[in-house]
Amino acid sequence: MASQVWRDAYRGMSSDNIKGLILALSSSLFIGASFIVKKKGLIKAGASGTRAGVGGYSYLLEPLWWVGMITMIVGEIANFAAYAFAPAILVTPLGALSIIISAVLAYIILREKLHIFGILGCALCVVGSTTIVLHAPQERQIESVAEVWDLATEPAFVLYAVLVLIFVFILVFLYIPIYGQTHIMCYIGVCSLVGSLSVMSVKAVGIALKLTFSGMNQLLYPQTWVFTFIVLLCVITQMNYLNKALDTFNTAVVSPIYYTMFTSLTILASVIMFKDWSGQSPTQIVTELCGFVTILSGTFLLHKTKDMVDGPTTVSGRSPKRIAEEDDEDGGQEGIPLRRQDLRV
Repeated sequence: MASQVWRDAYRGMSSDNIKGLILALSSSLFIGASFIVKKKGLIKAGASGTRAGVGGYSYLLEPLWWVGMITMIVGEIANFAAYAFAPAILVTPLGALSIIISAVLAYIILREKLHIFGILGCALCVVGSTTIVLHAPQERQIESVAEVWDLATEPAFVLYAVLVLIFVFILVFLYIPIYGQTHIMCYIGVCSLVGSLSVMSVKAVGIALKLTFSGMNQLLYPQTWVFTFIVLLCVITQMNYLNKALDTFNTAVVSPIYYTMFTSLTILASVIMFKDWSGQSPTQIVTELCGFVTILSGTFLLHKTKDMVDGPTTVSGRSPKRIAEEDDEDGGQEGIPLRRQDLRV
């Protein structure tokens, strides 16, 4: 009896879930590194041209930015494949590992401080990720992309998609022109809202390709191409506003906030569309939520302690030496606070 209960509790680790887990871990490695490389490219491009944060596109001529972009694409491809094998509630939270990689590389390359509590935050992310992996639901068995389309056109998910589009339009046309340079939630809000829709479409396209490679051609269905178009549109939008966020605010701020909002909205969208929790017990659902909260706690620690240093500090909690380093790095811009200081010329 006890062994049966144990197997039931961890039946989520199917062969498909394991494939998705491996792909998700690989994705985190590449994406975490890409944040740092792209940041360096944006800094370099901004020194000789118009910064992305104020509408410039000089970073497109910077090879270093393209290296970061290619690295991110490789990570996104692995992430794309992961969604074809495992539920979003398993794949998406593992993005926290990319924050750990980003934090460590930011400490080494960008000279951003990693406090002892930041290390604790990394450990919490690992513990939370492990908890979710062990209790993740099985992947829903889908026989055609038309079945995914039926799920996407159910009233509950249609309502969610409409609300997302309304909020995105409000942010883009009303708030970003006024508050985009001082409030990080404007850029990150657009990225996260659009990202939740892109993940659902990515999962649909991934399932279509997986079924096609197994002998059931899904490319003949128009729904496959509709989902593909939505993916392209959403990814372009995400990249545009993520670039603005990275150029305007510090990596240590962008990464955890983007992860938290994006993951929360993606899990919500997946629960609504794919009904991930329908076959799980309340205990498993609560355990998964606890794992997610543990990850959020880790990202919070990483963010709040990113610039805590020993010795004399300013009102912001950073040492004069640290502020000087940030000024050198960002051309005189204060890089760590949630709201960027106004630049006066």
